[in-house]
Amino acid sequence: MAPSTQFEVSQPPSDAISAVIFAPDNTNRLLVSSWDRNVYLYEIAEGTEDATLINKFEHRAPVLDVCFGANGNEAYTASLDCSVKRIDLATGEQTVLSTHEKPVRCVVYSPQHSMLISASWDHTLHVHNTSAPASTPITISLPGKPHALAASPSKVVVAMTARLVHIYDLPTLATALSSADPASANITPWQQRESSLKFLTRAVACMPNDAGYATSSIEGRVAVEWFEDTAESQARKYAFKCHRQTAPEEEGGGDVVYPVNALTFHPVYGTFASGGGDGTVALWDAEAKRRMRQYQKFPDSVAALAFSNNGKYLAIGVCRGFETDMEDFNSEGRTKVFIRELGETEAKGKGPK
Repeated sequence: MAPSTQFEVSQPPSDAISAVIFAPDNTNRLLVSSWDRNVYLYEIAEGTEDATLINKFEHRAPVLDVCFGANGNEAYTASLDCSVKRIDLATGEQTVLSTHEKPVRCVVYSPQHSMLISASWDHTLHVHNTSAPASTPITISLPGKPHALAASPSKVVVAMTARLVHIYDLPTLATALSSADPASANITPWQQRESSLKFLTRAVACMPNDAGYATSSIEGRVAVEWFEDTAESQARKYAFKCHRQTAPEEEGGGDVVYPVNALTFHPVYGTFASGGGDGTVALWDAEAKRRMRQYQKFPDSVAALAFSNNGKYLAIGVCRGFETDMEDFNSEGRTKVFIRELGETEAKGKGPK
């Protein structure tokens, strides 16, 4: 079994990282979005501990999220300037798909339906038909400000303020997009839920087997839930504490609680990784309800995580967080991207205790 290795990417962003993501068709291609107004494209050299900066794509304002499209040459971004953009990574051409009334927090692409969904602080989703980029997107009003967004093969999960969670059915959205008048479509959530977490949701990730999702909060907790709306299925959901440290006795003891900023599921084994303001990354077995391992502490807060499409790599975005006094926040020189090449069974669950 090949041992795991880890290395730091040269030429990282100069400000805080908002997202990291691997290409759907290229294990070695990575995008990183940043508050420095750029999206960075890296290529990992096969068989080496090195990732080369291929290009960077400047925006007018900080980039809050990025995702790949149908292939490794297409990307979509969410920006503080209220725009949703498509980037041709081969030519560098940027095209505005739609404009929200307030900053766009998240974008997610559904390869099964050639659909892009953006979530904005104007309390709306825009559903874009990427096969017809000039077409008008469907606008869905939300009851709260969205903070996290994730898609499974058939569902998209929107986590909002006030513990609101809406789940939409992707085939239903696709049908509406293909109708004669998509803009007039009356879209309602497939399910409306209250978050299992009492505090603000920071991240959401969907299981690769389309069975459910995990959410995390600013209060050092993760919840795991299943889509199936039966009593038996809902009885399986659970939440647990994580990313906490014991405070010194001279400071009164107890726990120092950190936000869980990032979640990502392994595409092969279905286990998931979490990253927190405590600077640590942990691997969890969702079915067995157990922590599998915790990696060494990183120098700053873990802001973003992503597995490659075959589960070989784990990208870790590290930068200063807002967990301490941040009146003069400056992440320059402290923002780092780490790539961990996993051992063959490193992320494989071990089953129930």
